[in-house]
Amino acid sequence: MPYVYEYRHRVRYRECDPMGVVYHTHYLDYFEAGRTEALRDLGVRYRDLEDSGIIMPVVEANVRYRAPAHYDDVIVVDVTFPEPPSVRVPINYTVRHDGNDDVLAEGDTTLCFMDAERRRPIRAPEAIRAPFTAALSD
Repeated sequence: MPYVYEYRHRVRYRECDPMGVVYHTHYLDYFEAGRTEALRDLGVRYRDLEDSGIIMPVVEANVRYRAPAHYDDVIVVDVTFPEPPSVRVPINYTVRHDGNDDVLAEGDTTLCFMDAERRRPIRAPEAIRAPFTAALSD
């Protein structure tokens, strides 16, 4: 069973174009905020990973836009980790209005665990695998 986390965000004025519609690149920001909070919810702080010499660059990102979000809307980003992380971490996202299931955007990213010093991919450390194993087995 996948691990799903709901991240809520109120659209700020600065995130919109002159028509009051969320500018397309901000969806990647919403994805990042959602996955960071999802990891935190699992007890994994990105800062702690960096302090231990591990980084997680995005190696692929896709967004499909379905309907616009506007200034002051409250949106929900459903962040889904479909499988335990290994070297790569696939993550799926669905953005919707808070209070209904109208899909505004969908997307996915793939991150990779890397040794920060050597800049080489590595396997997910046990400190990451353990919370995901527990969460995905619920």
